[in-house]
Amino acid sequence: MALTLSELARLVDGDIVRGELDLLVDGIASLDEAGPSELSFLGNEKYRAQYLATRAAAVIVPRGVTEGPESSALIAADNPSFGFGLAVKHFVASLARTFTPGIHSRASVDESARLDPSKVRIHAGAVVMAGAQIGDGSEIGPNAVVGENARIGRDCLLHANVTLRERCILGDRVTLQPGAVIGSDGYGYEVVEGRHVKIDQVGIVEIQDDVEIGANTTIDRARFGRTVIGEGSKIDNLVQIAHNVQLGKHCLLVSQSGVAGSARTGDYVVVAAQAGVGGHVKIGAKSVLAGRAGATADLEGGQTYSGMPARPFMEEQRSRAMVRQLPKLAERVKALEKRSGA
Repeated sequence: MALTLSELARLVDGDIVRGELDLLVDGIASLDEAGPSELSFLGNEKYRAQYLATRAAAVIVPRGVTEGPESSALIAADNPSFGFGLAVKHFVASLARTFTPGIHSRASVDESARLDPSKVRIHAGAVVMAGAQIGDGSEIGPNAVVGENARIGRDCLLHANVTLRERCILGDRVTLQPGAVIGSDGYGYEVVEGRHVKIDQVGIVEIQDDVEIGANTTIDRARFGRTVIGEGSKIDNLVQIAHNVQLGKHCLLVSQSGVAGSARTGDYVVVAAQAGVGGHVKIGAKSVLAGRAGATADLEGGQTYSGMPARPFMEEQRSRAMVRQLPKLAERVKALEKRSGA
């Protein structure tokens, strides 16, 4: 449904910088693809060239931006990306998830499972094993497996082919994307008489409220006790979290990152793509591990780290700058040796 510019400004909690109040906008698009009836946003300065060339009817911009393409109306907001997200929800409402309770005839639900068939949705091929508990409003996707005595809170969504193993716990409003595996055995072995002998992994995984887990991400059960994913944390696709990890609240883990066994993080920690946290390492709150960083020792909170082993970002940058100078320094040394006859 189309919105006027004034309606859009209210929706995104922004202020109109330029444009007619009754201008109609009927869709959303990126800056370089938006047409004369669509909305876009400027969320990063590296897209300024696209912003200046856009044909969008309106653009959500950061507060303080007053210049832009002459053909576009401007709405200033504190967080243009978030505001654009609100507009997206409006324009693609028809694509939003609909919840229709019921258990498909080709689902397998053990008679001892605890759930209200009129308040949950279980798709074809899903398996709910003995003693499992599923809260109202939750949905179990096609071919997903809920293990024995696992507990799922309210309004959770397990997409296709998710595995939630025995006794693991999901809080409320948890989303597991396709192929996620929660509660697989931790990677633990001891060498006995020259052979690798498996250590029993008898703990669980507990995922707290409002957590989202990406596709094909794996979170191992604890050797004993719990592997914990803190409230509000968001984990990307293809992430590995090992046994007995304690992840803080509202953390962000980006694709292909990994956290080794018994590591702990504070709240609001960011682990960027392909970065790793070593076993038993502690990461302080509000830290950022840059892409491909490797934390091999405890790190204080509130800083950005990079490199392997991870160290404060500027220190690592200075070190890399020095390394880049080594070829020139080597040439100077050779020249000095030649001049001195060494």
